[in-house]
Amino acid sequence: MVNRKLFRPTLTDVKEQQFVPRPSAPAAPQQQSAPQRKKPAPPEQTHAENFYFVKQMQSRTPVAVVLTDGEVLHGSVEWYDRDCIKLTRIGSPNVLLYKRVIKYIYKDGEDAAQGGSNGASNGANGHGSNGNGGNGRHDEE
Repeated sequence: MVNRKLFRPTLTDVKEQQFVPRPSAPAAPQQQSAPQRKKPAPPEQTHAENFYFVKQMQSRTPVAVVLTDGEVLHGSVEWYDRDCIKLTRIGSPNVLLYKRVIKYIYKDGEDAAQGGSNGASNGANGHGSNGNGGNGRHDEE
């Protein structure tokens, strides 16, 4: 029978091995784990528009809808779908508006949307002149 000696490292040898390879060891796992840590793509639809319309419908918030041609309609959103919203108006017939002709919507009575201090920034964003929208709104009131 052969007498075999079991090789067992000492505690100092183990500690040295743990501290020496670490600076080079994390570089390799980061490269391998980088694809696993990659952020997922954002969802195509955030449902923010749906949330906004539901909130306005439930509270029956009076809104002003500015159309692409500058006309402003006042009322409250009764219902909406993928392509249209139904605007309920007092003293005027209700209207069904295609979303593609809506420039923007704001809560009725907000000074910023009526050409206040933020009025100049709307024109700079490429959303057209806020003056036409303001004139159209005053004509209807």
